Amino acid sequence: MVKIIQKHEECIGCGACTAICPDHWEMGDDGKSFLKGAKKDGDKLVKEVNDAECNQDAADSCPVPCIFVEK
Repeated sequence: MVKIIQKHEECIGCGACTAICPDHWEMGDDGKSFLKGAKKDGDKLVKEVNDAECNQDAADSCPVPCIFVEK
């Protein structure tokens, strides 16, 4: 399993992750991206997936360090 972590409050809402990986990311009502199906863990959103899929590309494209992929 791979853990995808988003520091949602640090998101600037550029939408890169949603364009690259729309199966896992969408824009929320607050203008920031949201990790679909994630659970809140303190100030982070966390989701476990079978493999990194496009989430690593989403993390790499993010202009601020708010998406992390832990393998």
